[in-house]
Order: sequence, then structure tokens, then C-alpha cells
Amino acid sequence: MPHINGKDGVSLAVSTSYKNKKVIGIGITSELTGLSERQIRYYEERKLIQPDRSKGGTRKYSFEDVERLVDIANKMEDGMQTFEIRKEEMKQSDVRNKMLRGQLNAAFKMRK
Repeated sequence: MPHINGKDGVSLAVSTSYKNKKVIGIGITSELTGLSERQIRYYEERKLIQPDRSKGGTRKYSFEDVERLVDIANKMEDGMQTFEIRKEEMKQSDVRNKMLRGQLNAAFKMRK
């Protein structure tokens, strides 16, 4: 984990995985993306984004989610429908899974 020097020269550990931490509320997410809160909830209803929920039920998003929402909005603006975006996502997921399986198989073969 990288370190930075804080006050008084004390070294502080900095997490590099901040992009996937779900800590951003829907209001800030709306400001960052330019989407209305209603649009964001609509994309959630369509299973295009899955925020975490706090104990009180508040939606929490990550920076990765923010990037994903911008990508979704751009695709919608280009004329894609939500079902087409999900279909495209599923294809990409299948390709990633096949690549990972291939890498795992290759690693196991090398161990033999």
C-alpha cells in the first residue's frame, strides 16, 4: 500500500482501491454524473447499476459506479435501450469469464 507523509512527517497508508468503495450518496452521484436522482434510480431498477445500502437504507455508490453511470448515459444518448446495454454487458462478462478460465487452466497446466 502506498504511503504519504501526513502532518508532522507521520507516514499514512493510502488505499489504492478507493474507486470501488461504495461511500458516495445519490445526491453527490447525481452532481458528479449530471444525471437526476430519478434517472439513477431508473438505471438501478433496470439492473444496470447496483448500489449498496447503508443501515438506514441510503444508496451508496463508488467512483466505479459513477463512471459506469456516465457510460450508461452516453449509450442512452446514442440511442441504445437499457436492455441492449444489459445484453452488451452480459457479452463482455462472458468474454471476461472465458479469459479468466483460460488463464486458470494455463496456470494449472504449468504447475503439473
